[in-house]
Amino acid sequence: MTYQLKHPAQIGSLLLCSALACSAALAQNIARPDLEGVWSNASLTNLTRRAGVDTLVVTAEEAQAIAAAIPIGGIEGGFDEDDGVNNTPEAGGDDFGARAYNHFWVDPGSNLAMVKGEYRTSYIVNPENGQVPRLENPTTDYQRTSFGSRYVTGIGNADGPEALPLSERCILSEGKAGPAMQSGLYNNNYEFVQTDDYVMINVEQMHDARIIPIFASAAEARANRRPEVLRQYMGDSVGWYEDDALVVETINVNPQQMQQSSTAITKNGKVTERFTRYSDSEIVYRFTVEDSDLYSQPWTAELSFYDIGGQLYEYACHEGNYSMPGTLAGARRLEAEQK
Repeated sequence: MTYQLKHPAQIGSLLLCSALACSAALAQNIARPDLEGVWSNASLTNLTRRAGVDTLVVTAEEAQAIAAAIPIGGIEGGFDEDDGVNNTPEAGGDDFGARAYNHFWVDPGSNLAMVKGEYRTSYIVNPENGQVPRLENPTTDYQRTSFGSRYVTGIGNADGPEALPLSERCILSEGKAGPAMQSGLYNNNYEFVQTDDYVMINVEQMHDARIIPIFASAAEARANRRPEVLRQYMGDSVGWYEDDALVVETINVNPQQMQQSSTAITKNGKVTERFTRYSDSEIVYRFTVEDSDLYSQPWTAELSFYDIGGQLYEYACHEGNYSMPGTLAGARRLEAEQK
């Protein structure tokens, strides 16, 4: 098969892919789903089901009602509609600075996720209650780090660069980069590039590039893992084609990423993703998380990517580029004043 690169950026991505792979992947001789293009998974659905919602699938009317009550950017009541519920705080007001973005800055979608023609109330499809089956007493000392309060208030630890979340440091978008690529407030677009030997997923936010070597079988893929000492962001991913789907299995994800992830795994866990071309405009994306150190059972989530055409534009993380030195300098100034 002859493959022609469509964009100059793809050449750099594939050169990087070659440099990162621990060994040459094997070309494919079987049918594979065509995943190439630019896609979006934007929706207001969360990984877990909201309180008071009992079913995975709802009608269009029910979906609209649920979506209208979903917080956007940490603010209850959806978008800013001058209804007194979600209005942008006035400068100088008591609540100024205690809320996140208003409508202008976000693009999370306008309704719940649609998967195979159904409105879904959670990405999780198993367990049936739509909740992550976390162990009450994990068998590891793993600690999940939450930066929710810092995001809303701007107040948090600034002892050094590592105290700030990865996204604030413009390193990685934990929830979108993968493994387990979910939607968020904005920049929910992805570019898929396929060759015989690799699949590259260019994640719009932070411009993260997932470069996945493709092998002829699961056994060969697992036999070509990177050394365990290489604890990369986005982990050690290998792929193969099976039952008309791209299957990607990931282990050994950088612990710092996992501490901030909703799909966390320890060094003993794995995430298995399946990409299936459901229609001309839809890729069904299903992932299963397995880790007996953290969860009482394996759990599975499902969402869809929709074809949006066009191309990705650069995501330049200047907020983090400028705020990092300012945040650290401000913290050092406060420390000096308190002495």
